[in-house]
Amino acid sequence: MQLISSLLTALVAAIHAYIVVLEMLLWQKPLGRRVFRTTPEQAAQTATLAANQGLYNGFLAAGLVWSLLAEQALRRPVGTFFLVCVALAGLFGAATVSRRILFVQTLPAALALASLWLNP
Repeated sequence: MQLISSLLTALVAAIHAYIVVLEMLLWQKPLGRRVFRTTPEQAAQTATLAANQGLYNGFLAAGLVWSLLAEQALRRPVGTFFLVCVALAGLFGAATVSRRILFVQTLPAALALASLWLNP
């Protein structure tokens, strides 16, 4: 079960690393505009905001990686903190931006969190 928890946490970290790339590097590129459903004009006007969001997503990814690499005593508390942060951000994003965020961000984080706590 610990392997499943680690794999799910790594998946959430990878999702957020991908979001970092999208928001910080590809926001105004065709892939970034397609993923976030923006026009070239919208992307140009919001590029700085997106880069800022990307930085925060990077902190979430880093925290999740930390939870995977931390000593055993820290794995659950650190993982819990960062997975709860991801899940809450996902709920807020789903309520204010797009329901897709619920499935892309919140659901994987909730599954990883459940697995983390079901693991003895």
